[in-house]
Amino acid sequence: MFRKIIFFVLISYFFSCRENDYKEKPLNEISKNELPENFDFLPTSTTNQVYKHQTYTFSYSEEHEQSEWVAYYLDNDDITNAYFERPFFEQDPLVETQSADWRNYKKSGYDKGHLCPAGDRKGSFDEYSETFFTSNISPQEHEFNSGVWNRLEEKVRYWAVKNDGLFVVTGGVLSDNLKTIGKEDVSVPNYFYKILLSKDGSKMIGFLVPHENSVQALYEFVVSVDVIEKMTGIDFYPNLEDTIENQLESKSDYKGWSF
Repeated sequence: MFRKIIFFVLISYFFSCRENDYKEKPLNEISKNELPENFDFLPTSTTNQVYKHQTYTFSYSEEHEQSEWVAYYLDNDDITNAYFERPFFEQDPLVETQSADWRNYKKSGYDKGHLCPAGDRKGSFDEYSETFFTSNISPQEHEFNSGVWNRLEEKVRYWAVKNDGLFVVTGGVLSDNLKTIGKEDVSVPNYFYKILLSKDGSKMIGFLVPHENSVQALYEFVVSVDVIEKMTGIDFYPNLEDTIENQLESKSDYKGWSF
């Protein structure tokens, strides 16, 4: 019994030291194997309606009937050649105020645009199916959805493999006086954004894309994360060490990202 007590004391001391070492290290000096599973990379929520599915988390805006952000981790395990039959879109059972009914989109002229793409969740059919909750969609013009936004989604998957994993946050910029569709007045964003943080924490990049068809190169949509934060009122990485957060979020260049 005495030996067991000593063992647990030593184990507790070991993990306490690891945790302290972790907190004292800049994020870009932490190896990917050191990142604790419960490290919180979630943005702040302006609505206080945050819900977690199996492989992504989202902050729902009842006012706009869609998520203000969807956050998830993406790596090569999520990106496979698996073929799954597309499920029907359904209201999200997690949303206490009820997510928008898919019928709001019917004959609206807008696609049901995924925020967390179905193509980013091909590790299993269950994970794939989760992307078809209406909390994970936003009205998107077809040419935008199948064009520049799709190009960006494909590029994100490429970077996820190249960088051995990415933390992704994405959504529409929700503001006052937006056009709406359907009986529930689902807002149509004028801009959509994506923010990527490499798993090792060494680099971050933000994209702000006008909601319109475009043939512009993707790097032309790169902005600092600070710009997106000012437009949305969201702090995207509040739990990063302040010095690192300020340094990464103020950059608007795309050095280190292969376009």
